[in-house]
Amino acid sequence: MSYYIAPRFLDKLAVHITKNFLNLPGIRVPLILGIHGRKGEGKTFQCELAFEKMGIEVTLISGGELESPDAGDPARLIRLRYRETAELIKVRGKMCVLMINDLDAGAGRFDEGTQYTVNTQLVNATLMNIADNPTDVQLPGSYDSNPIRRVPIIVTGNDFSTLYAPLIRDGRMEKFYWEPDRDDKVGIVGGIFAPDGLSKPEVEQLVDTFPQQSIDFFSALRSRIYDEQIRDFIHQIGVERISLRVVNSVEGPPEFKKPDFSLSHLIESGKFMVAEQKRVENSHLVDEYNRLNRGRGYQATSPMSAPVSQPTINHQQTNTHLSLETQEQIRQILSQGHKITFEHVDERRFRTGSWQSCGTLFIDAESDAISTLESCLADYNGEYVRLVGIDPKAKRRVVETIIQRPNGKN
Repeated sequence: MSYYIAPRFLDKLAVHITKNFLNLPGIRVPLILGIHGRKGEGKTFQCELAFEKMGIEVTLISGGELESPDAGDPARLIRLRYRETAELIKVRGKMCVLMINDLDAGAGRFDEGTQYTVNTQLVNATLMNIADNPTDVQLPGSYDSNPIRRVPIIVTGNDFSTLYAPLIRDGRMEKFYWEPDRDDKVGIVGGIFAPDGLSKPEVEQLVDTFPQQSIDFFSALRSRIYDEQIRDFIHQIGVERISLRVVNSVEGPPEFKKPDFSLSHLIESGKFMVAEQKRVENSHLVDEYNRLNRGRGYQATSPMSAPVSQPTINHQQTNTHLSLETQEQIRQILSQGHKITFEHVDERRFRTGSWQSCGTLFIDAESDAISTLESCLADYNGEYVRLVGIDPKAKRRVVETIIQRPNGKN
């Protein structure tokens, strides 16, 4: 299959890798190239195509390997594979790179609910150390004074703002935001459907029909077209016998004729996939479950039966025993784009500042905030209860107000 490599992508990757293998006097070259962008835009696959075209060998690390029950293992793994790649350059006499996929998923911190472990700290510190000293990378417990070959590091991810800021600073990491334009999409999608006989005008019309979809959508669309033949094959063999026919069968693997890859059929299947996407986006079932767990004043409604226009909320008719001052403070915090949570503490722990969450984080709706606060006040009667406003962008607290104090306390 003749896949398409975006010229911008290939140029950025080739320049970064080549620059790291050159001796440029007086020039500090960033060791790490960070490729980030929306999910499903083919960052990793474009890298693989570029590596194959340039004849580069790759040592891979997954973001899932950056955590371990044993502290220090992921950092040691990075150092070990870096040294192995340096040895490959020496032995093979060709360019080699170390590639870490989904770095932000393994070492990033997305919100206050994400656990920041010792391994996360060590991974960030290790990558920073390697970027600063690329020819002096040691394994724990041993030291080799001989310098090793410099190895370019390629990392991919969706949101690098979740990483430790000193790691992604200029000088250590060069950033490249990958967002394919229309020409890139037409080229990539044309490569995906190249064996199926789609003309360039048909590919352009397919891309223009789904302009908001990422590259993986079109790859999944091609795979979905085969579902009809596979379904007919299962019905022909029988559901009871399909396992014996496909696995360890003496008849050999089944063969399928070419499916219908007409443009109209592709668009029809694509619209069905888009409808499924929207169904997932509109369900928000986790919000429904969390509200039900509060057990106060919430009536679940199905997202499919919800009316298009929602009635306007009249704040004067709110059925609550909260003071007007507290309600107004909640409205002001939410109107500024902040989110709300509530915390409680008993009298003994109040002196040490050991506040605990009331169980619900990051509320962004006034009705939810009021019902949650009412529930919290009832559940922790006789304790201190406070309202906390959080700025989700800066990831910091902007308001802390005590709403309830034990009887007789000022």
